[in-house]
Amino acid sequence: MPQVNGRFVPDMKSPRTADNEEPAAERACDFRPVDKGFTKEMALAEAERCMDCKKPLCVEGCPVNINIPKFIEKIREEDFGGALDIIREESMLPAICGRVCPQENQCEGKCVRGKKSEPVAIGQLERFVGDQPELASKPKMAPKNGKKVAVVGSGPSGITCAGELARNGFDVTVFEAFFTGGGVLVYGIPEFRLPKAVVKREIDGLEELGVKFEYNSVVGNIATADELFEKGFDAIYVATGAGLPKFLNIPGENLPNVFFANEYLTRVNLMKANNFPEYDTPTKHGKNVVVFGGGNVAMDAVRTAKRLGAERAIIAYRRTEDEMPARRAELHHAKAEGVEVMPLVSPLEFVAGEDGTVCAVKVQKMELGEPDESGRRRPVPIEGAIEEIPCDVAISAIGTNANPFAKKIGGKMELNKWGYIVADEETGQTTDPRIWAGGDIVTGAATVILAMGAGKKAAASITKAAAEGQI
Repeated sequence: MPQVNGRFVPDMKSPRTADNEEPAAERACDFRPVDKGFTKEMALAEAERCMDCKKPLCVEGCPVNINIPKFIEKIREEDFGGALDIIREESMLPAICGRVCPQENQCEGKCVRGKKSEPVAIGQLERFVGDQPELASKPKMAPKNGKKVAVVGSGPSGITCAGELARNGFDVTVFEAFFTGGGVLVYGIPEFRLPKAVVKREIDGLEELGVKFEYNSVVGNIATADELFEKGFDAIYVATGAGLPKFLNIPGENLPNVFFANEYLTRVNLMKANNFPEYDTPTKHGKNVVVFGGGNVAMDAVRTAKRLGAERAIIAYRRTEDEMPARRAELHHAKAEGVEVMPLVSPLEFVAGEDGTVCAVKVQKMELGEPDESGRRRPVPIEGAIEEIPCDVAISAIGTNANPFAKKIGGKMELNKWGYIVADEETGQTTDPRIWAGGDIVTGAATVILAMGAGKKAAASITKAAAEGQI
């Protein structure tokens, strides 16, 4: 390790370590992980690039404030368990975040080295140590405080809050509507991006901390907030997510083989429709598939369709590639795997074939006008420019709305006009003093790490409320 006067000197000439990916033509045929992760040698080489800044802006870019230079320093020292311990002080899910977080807009986007060259591959380094959980120290556990908390939903926000509370001495029970834990991590993100075994490993780790999971339990149906309080819970954290699909509201949307992305991905990711009839959940394996949307969910859906045998897989988006909200890496991977991007089109109508199933979609060609309230240029229809695209599967991935279960949970929580829970931005506390909420059911669809940050803030607030005798 190069040093001057006892201080580490970064390797300023070394380029960023390339990702360790499977060949595109091979991986597009099955659900193997696209990225194999860094080897030890790759991780050490990349760690040498970190400048160990006096003012680490990368930490400011991390929604859970991981001490990034410190864990990278431990990697340089080949103390991988120590690196993982540092990460776990702030984040319980490093193997997940290292794979799916948009580092380019967060920690790596703030990396000082990235201003003149390429940023340090922080996400890859986090994943490298996160994939070695056996090296970590046992987490420090506070004495039991006699307080019980119900966490509703086992997605990234819910399990982060549960883990933090368990470490702070609470008795925690997570109520999950599905038959397994992980929420969007298991039903929404495909195996080729996030293996389910990685999520299960993190859930198992929470159980080792004493967190209890009750599956097939839809709070709002099995019990309301008031009934949970009557059963002895002192506080509730609501993290149900925002999984209600947005409709395109065009003719033919209800035709067979027109899917919402959530349904399509859940069938494949969680219910193993890709292995039908070994598993009894079917889905249509289209040869010509069109996916509407430009975010990560749209990329997941179209890349899944490609792996299910689509000969032509299209992402149709009403703006251009530059305006797509998807991670650049996901767009790059999709195109490398043979996905076709069709920009500046908006769906008008799904067309039925002779058998009654979708056979084509009519689209309106667009051009970009003035920027809208989001700062992106508004798509404007080109008069008379209509095209028909053949397809035997169409998938809508234009976003989601608030999960309606929030209203059914009850209590004195205030909901806004869109059905999202109103909660304090810093603490997650709702208008009901015994209920906290966070993640997508508060913010709308966002990233895994932002949901985790909300869970962490809520856990700190609940811990403070318990210490002050407020719950």
